[in-house]
Amino acid sequence: MVKILLVGCGGKMGKMVTETVKKYNNAEIAAGIDSFCLDNMGYPVFKNISECSVSCDVILDFSRPEALDSILQFAKIKNLPVVMCTTGFSEEQLNNIQAFSKTNPIFRSGNMSLGINIINNILKNVASILYGDFDIEIIEKHHNQKVDSPSGTALLLADTIKASISDNTFYVNGREGIKKREKNEIGIHAVRGGSIVGEHEVIFAGQGETIEIKHTAISREVFAVGAIKACIFMANQISGLYDMDDVLKI
Repeated sequence: MVKILLVGCGGKMGKMVTETVKKYNNAEIAAGIDSFCLDNMGYPVFKNISECSVSCDVILDFSRPEALDSILQFAKIKNLPVVMCTTGFSEEQLNNIQAFSKTNPIFRSGNMSLGINIINNILKNVASILYGDFDIEIIEKHHNQKVDSPSGTALLLADTIKASISDNTFYVNGREGIKKREKNEIGIHAVRGGSIVGEHEVIFAGQGETIEIKHTAISREVFAVGAIKACIFMANQISGLYDMDDVLKI
């Protein structure tokens, strides 16, 4: 049984993970971390991770970027693997994650959906082939409470496309003014509204034809499933930086 320490247990994704994990016989939430210190979660909840006294096998983070330092510090002290599902990290924080991976196992992905990561693998194979004759644009849509833009998933897909193309491409986040599109642009456009769980569409627009690859998350449960699978996977890993490609291989 993999015992999970869930950071951000009182948030929308934290509550979804709490419900979804009940379907698994090899994983459970042993304790949670939430600043509002909820008492009706079915497991002990602490306001700060440093206060946690419950034995766990892996830390699962669905909180905010500002919690990163305390999570990594606690993980080092307790020698625990970390599954980072939070997005919106700064360049300095990404460097800290990379440094942590030299001595401890850590998982990070811009999106925990198995479907998105399969699409990401498809893009690795087709983006370089299509780039010569097609313009590439990414459109992402999320609910009006999402704080980071573009989404971590949009950047995940864009980085995959960029890495597969030999030309020096660059990102354009939205467009305004009077300027013609350049060939080596990768457009990224963010929509925020209502209760949209998550939609990501990659458009390859050519002369006389358009190819669209789209993923729509209907429920947050898809992210919870991926996160739990990542926790089960990470519980037995050695130091290193892991992502959903590693989980999909098992």
